[in-house]
Amino acid sequence: MMKARIFKPTKNAMQSGMKKCKKWEFEYAPEQSREIDPLMGWTASADMASQIRLSFDTKEEAVAYAERNNIDYVVQEPHVRKKRLRNYADVFAFRP
Repeated sequence: MMKARIFKPTKNAMQSGMKKCKKWEFEYAPEQSREIDPLMGWTASADMASQIRLSFDTKEEAVAYAERNNIDYVVQEPHVRKKRLRNYADVFAFRP
């Protein structure tokens, strides 16, 4: 039985905006461990399902897809960021 996880990706350190963080991702859990190629040192896997990543607009669409195809799934809720509103003058304010 294939297992999958449904999650909302976080922004990486190289991006300042939240462009690619709005959609929900559906990816299969790895069934086999990765192996190191002895010649080149690259990691490889014979698991083709690990290459599949689907994106959905809502969490409900991703869950419906998993249930429709009888796939066990785990939903990881996103961490909500706190927005701090700061003025430019707050950078130079003296606070002991």
